[in-house]
Amino acid sequence: MTDVRSQTEDGILTLTLDGPESRNSINPEVYRAVRDAVVDAGKDPDIRAIVVTGAGGFFSSGGNINALKNSAKGPLSAVNSNTDYLNAMVRAIVDCPTPVIAAVEGGTAGAGVALALSCDIIVAEAEAKFTAAYVRVGLSPDGGVTHFLRAGLPRQLVNELCILGRPITAERLAQFGVVNEVAEAGQALERAMALAGKVAAGPPNAIRSIKHLVNMAPDTELSSHLWAEADLINQARYGAEAAEGLSAFLEKRKPDFRKT
Repeated sequence: MTDVRSQTEDGILTLTLDGPESRNSINPEVYRAVRDAVVDAGKDPDIRAIVVTGAGGFFSSGGNINALKNSAKGPLSAVNSNTDYLNAMVRAIVDCPTPVIAAVEGGTAGAGVALALSCDIIVAEAEAKFTAAYVRVGLSPDGGVTHFLRAGLPRQLVNELCILGRPITAERLAQFGVVNEVAEAGQALERAMALAGKVAAGPPNAIRSIKHLVNMAPDTELSSHLWAEADLINQARYGAEAAEGLSAFLEKRKPDFRKT
């Protein structure tokens, strides 16, 4: 079994997948635990950034193969329910107003890839491998894997990952912008925490607005998106964050958004 350990410090919630015997495999209990933690954090104004990582130098090996095989012995309704929990976790991360950063060390596979790709920012070791080889066990991907990959990668490369089942390194994914920052071995979590610190020190309402606008952009036509941007920036002009940020810029000092 994999536990989800949580720790909050300096406005950053860190969620750690901890299942050393299975390289942090994930299951419906993990899906629910991560979802609940992310939903709660999104409602807590004191939490300004979330980091998701794995213990033992590995992010997640994905779904447990034995459990996947045994699931076929039960009713389809139970299988659908488990997939619903996975989808709810992914949806919670995407919809969470608080930025979520994945720190990928070692590698990740299957549903672990879905978990990492659902995050807003990915920091990974250069040689960390992302493996979406569901095809090796006669399955197609789930958890939004093909959606997220296709949004950032050429069709042929997604097919290399999913049809040929070839792992791809974080360094190669970074060339297409899917991975934001490549870290040295053992440094992904440290770099992710540093980025989370920058997010936590920033203007929280503005950052939440940015995440909302970025997520809605692909499904919004230009006129509607222009209106949404204008509405958010014009409301923000009257807030404490803009007052502090603009004053700090004019006074040539670093803004202090912690007091806003």
